Amino acid sequence: MNAPDKSSKSAAIASIEHWIGGRIVPGNSGRRADVFNPATGSVSGQVALASSAEVDVAVASAQAAFPKWADTPPIRRARVMFKFLELLNQKKDELACAITAEHGKVFTDAVGEVSRGIDIVEFACGIPQLLKGDYTDQVSTGIDNWTMRQPLGVVAGITPFNFPVMVPMWMYPVAIAAGNCFVLKPSPLDPTASLMMAELLKEAGLPDGVFNVVQGDKDAVDALLVHPDVKALSFVGSTAIAQKIYETGARHGKRVQALGGAKNHMVVMPDADLEQTVDALIGSAYGSAGERCMAISLAVLVGNAADKIMPLLAERTRHLKIKNGLELDAEMGPIVSSAAHGRITGYIDTGEKEGAKLLVDGRKFHAAKAGAGCDNGFWIGGSLFDNVTPEMKIYKEEIFGPVLGCIRVPDMAAALALVNSHEYGNGVSLFTRDGNAAREFSRRVQVGMVGINVPIPVPMAWHGFGGWKKSLFGDMHAYGEEGVRFYTKQKSIMQRWPESIGKGAEFTMPTAQ
Repeated sequence: MNAPDKSSKSAAIASIEHWIGGRIVPGNSGRRADVFNPATGSVSGQVALASSAEVDVAVASAQAAFPKWADTPPIRRARVMFKFLELLNQKKDELACAITAEHGKVFTDAVGEVSRGIDIVEFACGIPQLLKGDYTDQVSTGIDNWTMRQPLGVVAGITPFNFPVMVPMWMYPVAIAAGNCFVLKPSPLDPTASLMMAELLKEAGLPDGVFNVVQGDKDAVDALLVHPDVKALSFVGSTAIAQKIYETGARHGKRVQALGGAKNHMVVMPDADLEQTVDALIGSAYGSAGERCMAISLAVLVGNAADKIMPLLAERTRHLKIKNGLELDAEMGPIVSSAAHGRITGYIDTGEKEGAKLLVDGRKFHAAKAGAGCDNGFWIGGSLFDNVTPEMKIYKEEIFGPVLGCIRVPDMAAALALVNSHEYGNGVSLFTRDGNAAREFSRRVQVGMVGINVPIPVPMAWHGFGGWKKSLFGDMHAYGEEGVRFYTKQKSIMQRWPESIGKGAEFTMPTAQ
């Protein structure tokens, strides 16, 4: 990993356009949005905001490329993915710098994001094996039966600001390798990485039109949702929007996978290793400034665990290394935008009013401490609440910022009941030394992704990502084998030949004979 070039902070304002048909296409809607460097608060670029007409052009480009790409043998599609994988590894640091410059997360975390995205590309390289169907010889006398998986056509992805490289990679490598053509609509807050990925795909030999990027906002999303040639749509974002995406897309005949919000708990048993638990809470609550759908935002402290953990947790929160993300020793960077900063401070205000005990107040962090030129950036420190209760807004709602709430319960049964009663079911962790407690917790908790002494249990590329309850709308999880199923449709073929067909019409349902 190479140290990032800090001179990029003074670069000229960039014009960020669409990628359609294998080339940059300037936006012509007349609408643009500022892109900010969150560390300095300065405008670093302007991104085009697509009209529905521009979405139509991107979909048409993908539709035109689909027949030939779908007919391309899977092994040749895999070779493109292998070359893309090689280029990604060469450009990993450049992608990470682009993430840090527009999102604000620290460079080391951005490198980790790119690496987890690369894992999905590696998985997609195995598409010849993943697309293999089943075959039964002599399913009935003289009849054979087999299945195959075929691509859907044009598919789309709508992705959030917090992982501008990794989350798109949850979608398009598998979709493209399976023979589909893809239209990506990234967040307008950090859009540059999407064009960098498009250029690498072209360099890897991907035919023009197979991968397209339409920059934009709600107008672009709405156009994709109702477009008759978009057969499937993947979304990651807030629960309210995810539910709308799912319902609207389904009404228009699309296959939809919509991942929503989260309120992730970490249950800490009294026997848990003190130092390891505090390390896990600090990293998972404040890493990426808490702007992760898998961030731990609630610590459920069982029995006397709170007495041992709270003093050390407060001390560590006060001394987080909050700096410009380009500094390699930074532990936390700025918030992505001024609007997000205001939302987070509003939740802290509400938590105090509701009666939670604010042990560390991130609102008091001074931007000047983050480094030179950061006075106008979107800075906040880590905040720590104790004595949170289930009735409080800061317990119920996703804050999506560096705010950790601690809630005390008497025993494991109370902890399980608390977690299971929450409307979200994305991720949960248990820290303990007791194997039986871990086994019972894993079986009984009503959450889609579970970590035992693992604070952020994001499944690896070949397993699949997705929560339960209001954290996922749709039937299939992202990436992994479920991702392959999502982006393909199964066809079953039964075959027999004249020599095995008896004389006379058959009026009954065929049976195994």
